[in-house]
Amino acid sequence: MTFAPPQARLAGLDAARGLAVLAMFVFHFIWDLGYFGYIDAGFPYSRGVKAFGHGTAFAFLFIAGLCLVLAREQAAGWRLFWRRLLVVGGAAALVSAGTYVAFPQSFVFFGILHCIAASSLLAAPFLFLPWPAAFVAALAAGAAPLFLRHVVFDAPLLQWVGLSTLTPLTNDYRPLLPWAGALLLGVAAMKAARALRVFPLPLAGERSPAKPGRVRGRNPFAFLGRHSLLLYLVHQPALFAAFSALALLTASPPEDATQDFVAACETQCGSTGAAAATCHTVCVCAAEEVSRRGALEGVVDEAERAGRIDEIARECLAKGR
Repeated sequence: MTFAPPQARLAGLDAARGLAVLAMFVFHFIWDLGYFGYIDAGFPYSRGVKAFGHGTAFAFLFIAGLCLVLAREQAAGWRLFWRRLLVVGGAAALVSAGTYVAFPQSFVFFGILHCIAASSLLAAPFLFLPWPAAFVAALAAGAAPLFLRHVVFDAPLLQWVGLSTLTPLTNDYRPLLPWAGALLLGVAAMKAARALRVFPLPLAGERSPAKPGRVRGRNPFAFLGRHSLLLYLVHQPALFAAFSALALLTASPPEDATQDFVAACETQCGSTGAAAATCHTVCVCAAEEVSRRGALEGVVDEAERAGRIDEIARECLAKGR
């Protein structure tokens, strides 16, 4: 049996990550189209689009698990581990800070980058254990929310765990459980492949015939994969800025804007797990209050619009209307 050279395999991981980056672009583009009203506002929250987003997140975490095993076998594996953890953790902090400024009511407090960083710490001990240990841990992490949800985890400081009974209001939510299971599954898969010698890089302690490295080829997907973190940080602000600029040049809202507002509000409210009747009441109230107060008149900044609408909706909910 023959195998591709080590460099090709590493380039293959880059390409796989690049495909995940491309999928992420598509997912956020769809979200922005709905947010700015160019498509049905409920479409980004439809079952198919949500499944697409979940699949993209799974791919990022799974590939991160594969790479953890390879990094651990390098001479500077732990230095690379901690350096990467600091970089990803710092990027996650930037995402939280940036989204808090833009969307204070729904900022990202535990998104995909936060999950990768925390899951990497959780997976570290399994890098020293046989692959079945990581596999069992992956299954346990994936199943935990099905059996261990409790109201104690509804506290804001514990919602990152993933065992709360409520879905928090946030623009990206990838809690530790069950999503750490995807990264642990990647660890298990790579360790199994290494144990069965189906991956050509030398096992720990073996002498490599050639120092493995990255291939700077012309594969566009590999290029995306090598710059995935930077692209993650800049792509959505760039898309959002472009759509915001375009929104200033578009025509005025259609005559049935109130109905569209209520429909979009109900869809987003329903995605949080709230009852349909509650969502309808709150959204109708919010539409009436927005119209009565003229709360959005002269507001062109989309972040400010979203903040005002969310504030009014919370007031309606508190009134019990």
